Amino acid sequence: MITPAYPPKPAPGDRIAVISPSGGLPGLLPLPYELGLRRLREEYGLEPVEYPATRRMDATPQERADDIHAAFADPEVKAVIASIGGSDQITVLPLLDRELIRARPKPFIGMSDNTNLLAYLYNTGIVGYHGASVMAELGRPVALHPQTADSLRAALFTSGEYELRPAERWRDTSRDWADPATFDAEPETRPGTGWTWMNADQIVEGRGWGGCLEIIGWLLMADREISHDLSDYDGQVLFLETSEEMPSGEEVFRTLRGMGERGLLRRFSALLMGRPKTWDFARPNSPEEGARYAAEQRTAVQRALKAYAPDLLTVFDVDLGHTDPQLVIPYGGTIRVDGFARRITVTY
Repeated sequence: MITPAYPPKPAPGDRIAVISPSGGLPGLLPLPYELGLRRLREEYGLEPVEYPATRRMDATPQERADDIHAAFADPEVKAVIASIGGSDQITVLPLLDRELIRARPKPFIGMSDNTNLLAYLYNTGIVGYHGASVMAELGRPVALHPQTADSLRAALFTSGEYELRPAERWRDTSRDWADPATFDAEPETRPGTGWTWMNADQIVEGRGWGGCLEIIGWLLMADREISHDLSDYDGQVLFLETSEEMPSGEEVFRTLRGMGERGLLRRFSALLMGRPKTWDFARPNSPEEGARYAAEQRTAVQRALKAYAPDLLTVFDVDLGHTDPQLVIPYGGTIRVDGFARRITVTY
């Protein structure tokens, strides 16, 4: 396995590619997208560069692959960020030119369905960044969550250690992105509840690998971007989270069981489990219903770990993935988990 290396970082004033490797939602819902572009310019000092498929819902996998190639090949572009996620990025992976991308490594920032491209970059030897998208995080009504803004700034522009901290306030509900009134009010948040630690009598450090659990399951089924030499994952830090589709606890268990039966789960030195999203327009759970769903998921994870990795250092409700705030996780970068001090430190 090629050990992923950190690509050169951009600086304020540089150009950043904005691509839609999954769905072209910017064309359907321009309000959060345009707000996110403005924040890239005004708050981060970067100049967004769009591509032919960025705002196209009907873009083919080849057209999206072409945009990825163009973004990485352009020497004037210093970083790449996804507009949003989706559900079919796995169809783009076979069309990518690994040598073209390897020749011009640069930071890629995305999450959810972009787990596909992050895993691909990992196997290409490039550290990526599981984190903010233009629409969901940069397009947040009124202002970015301060913890999201700080984490993204550190990931974009710095290369040192960064300590992740539990959210002081968080939320997982949303309002209609098509309604201009959505962007007139700060989202409602709840007090933070901290992280929950298990097997915390140890300190581990390793490369980060994982992402959206549903996408990891699809990659396993398609036999893509998962090494057949499981020793490649020895000592690494697994991080996982679930999407707005809110898979049942049983589905979460079955995916983890598949990883366990493959011999994968026991290879990792720690697991960071993201705070699950418990609300969606299709399933507008009450706070009590959401709490039950989150508890069901935690029980499913614990059940799988008991069977396949009972001593694994595990942290639940880490603020990564489909939540707000969203802390950026270096995909292939160094993560240190200190169970004694209850600290998680990443290297951007």
